Amino acid sequence: MLVNAALIAVCLRGTAVLAAALEQPSDAEDVVPAASGFRYDDLTLREVGARNTREWRLWLEKKGEPISFWHDVPLWPDEANKQIVNFVVEIPRWTDAKLEIRRDEPLNPIFHDTKKKKPRFVESVWPHKSYPFVYGSIPQTWENPNVNHNFTGFPGDNDPIDLFDIGEDMGFVGQVKQVKVLGGLAVADGDETDWKMIGIDMRDPLASVVNSHEDLEKYRPGLTAAFKDWLTYYKVPRGDAVIPIASGGSYQNVSHVVSVIEQGHTWWAELKQGKAVDSNEINYNQTSDPAVGRSYVESSAATARFGLPAQSAVEASAAKPVEYDRWYYLDGDRKLIEVPG
Repeated sequence: MLVNAALIAVCLRGTAVLAAALEQPSDAEDVVPAASGFRYDDLTLREVGARNTREWRLWLEKKGEPISFWHDVPLWPDEANKQIVNFVVEIPRWTDAKLEIRRDEPLNPIFHDTKKKKPRFVESVWPHKSYPFVYGSIPQTWENPNVNHNFTGFPGDNDPIDLFDIGEDMGFVGQVKQVKVLGGLAVADGDETDWKMIGIDMRDPLASVVNSHEDLEKYRPGLTAAFKDWLTYYKVPRGDAVIPIASGGSYQNVSHVVSVIEQGHTWWAELKQGKAVDSNEINYNQTSDPAVGRSYVESSAATARFGLPAQSAVEASAAKPVEYDRWYYLDGDRKLIEVPG
């Protein structure tokens, strides 16, 4: 699905698809300023391939040159207010394609995650349809897999910290927006720590009057409970167990989750400096900090260095498997109800 450039200020340009290399470069000049000077109007997207396929990729650009969604977008728009973070949209509301940042490719494009070598989609469990919120990740954070996290007792999942935005904006893939963090759930999925922060788009009128997940209950009653339920059982139709949440399933308060984000930022900084073990599963090339020579590459040289497609080349979306258009139903024990015959 093509996104209206007039609405999102995205310039999509077209030509060939090339394979991405996994090289770690060294030196050159800074092309992305510090957070205080980061200009969101300079951001565009480079999209190549057909959506709903394994080959599809979406790169972030700044002034027409590729940068990393994960490593080059500042964590905080203003470090004086750490409750407001930048947020990379991977999955817009009411969509079901499992899109995420590709951690092992240069400059970490967004891709369509796979299961059994096929593009992965999320089943709809009644009464929810697809993703009932805007879903994505917080840049310049890392769920460290090398340590057991204090709150959950499990190692991190090796990804950026996740966030779901409950604002009314639908979002689009690759969007970078500012979100106020209101709390979070400490998910222990597959014996890994996988925090799910809850936040609200700063452009939403409600953002000026809510400062916590408790505040949300005054204006949107039932919302936080519904989203927690969705996160708990959305994997049941595929045969997985209900996902456990630490602390009896309770949302954690703002001060707690802000400290979790700060710790994740520290771990991320150690990662890009080569001070953390990543099992060669993460490409930490970045274009914003030339002082870290082992991961730095000049943005204007990145397309050629990594063999990235030079321009957008958008193809018609592939068909989605029909089974993801249906609803699945669970009984009172959160078990999948099978229809006889």
